Amino acid sequence: MNNAYHLDQPAIAVEREWISAAKKDPKCFSPIYDRYFDAIFVFIYRRTGNEDLAADLCSATFLKALQYLKRYEDRGLPFAAWLYRIASNEVNKFYRKTKKRMVFILEESMVGKILNVEEDNFDEERITQLSYYLGTLSTTELMMLELRFFESKGFKEIAYINGYKSIKGNWRGM
Repeated sequence: MNNAYHLDQPAIAVEREWISAAKKDPKCFSPIYDRYFDAIFVFIYRRTGNEDLAADLCSATFLKALQYLKRYEDRGLPFAAWLYRIASNEVNKFYRKTKKRMVFILEESMVGKILNVEEDNFDEERITQLSYYLGTLSTTELMMLELRFFESKGFKEIAYINGYKSIKGNWRGM
């Protein structure tokens, strides 16, 4: 579970202050950047398998976030969901433009979580089965699994990141 990016109420209030300040002065964006850079970079890297490309797409993500920050509205979801959505769009745009097939990097620690075993007790047959089944999933399905089980995102947040709109109308996609 990635608790480093899950905020309690006081931290949410501080983050809202950062967002408000950054909307008025872009120089105030750095605390947001510092807080989320690593998570967004890793999220992108898992889809590219290339550090340089991940760095470029991560930069593009934060540049877009800064450019469109004045349009950002708090819709009851964590601010990070907005950043993940931008990152996802940047990755998808790259793959559409280059017509390459998206990759998904699965780290050993992630395999251990899925198989519910320690890294040194991997059963090769189970890993082969897992690889096969993951290979049958769409990019969106893989991303949903990653967001839920490795990024510990809630269902509304996952839906938002993937561009789905609320059924009850409490929030809408970008």
